Amino acid sequence: MAFLDWRSPEHYDHNGDKPCVICTKPTPLRSDRGKPVHKVCAEEWIDAHTPKDEGAGK
Repeated sequence: MAFLDWRSPEHYDHNGDKPCVICTKPTPLRSDRGKPVHKVCAEEWIDAHTPKDEGAGK
């Protein structure tokens, strides 16, 4: 499972909430690229869109 460290201040927009690009609910959080997104939404998106290593453990 992906874990993003968004403790740094650039991930919080003091200008107000905008709709999350994934779930459309309001959020003051911003991605590394400045897009409004909840941390958990971003982590779930990464998990769903990261290729799995099917050869692991063999």
